Amino acid sequence: MKEYINSRLVKSEELNHHGTLFAGRTAEWFVESAFIAASSTVGNPQNVVCLNIHGLLFRHPVNKGEIVKFTSKVVHLGKTSIAVYTKMETEIAKTTPVDGFITFITVDENGQKIPHGLILDEAQDEEEMVIRERFKNMR
Repeated sequence: MKEYINSRLVKSEELNHHGTLFAGRTAEWFVESAFIAASSTVGNPQNVVCLNIHGLLFRHPVNKGEIVKFTSKVVHLGKTSIAVYTKMETEIAKTTPVDGFITFITVDENGQKIPHGLILDEAQDEEEMVIRERFKNMR
């Protein structure tokens, strides 16, 4: 599946009381990045809503001035569900502080589940196969 990448600069207003990137801001950016992948794949953001954030693990603090890159890709498709894997990497420190999965569902204008009609392509490489297997083992 196609990768969706976006970057952010960690500024003072994104910091917590420890002087590092606030987990809530990280989660917001994380969900936004995954949503971009899911809604772009579906083709209509109005039909996509977040159902579950799973496996969001914070491994390392991120300092002010760091540039963080979010890479997201669809790794599982159900009848109405779309699971997206996202990882956040730091450009300067060269770490992966956060990664995890978010499941979205497709809905109609009344919020009722509707099939998306998408088919998951073959994994591009070994890393993608491992990520897909990781998601299957979480469910």
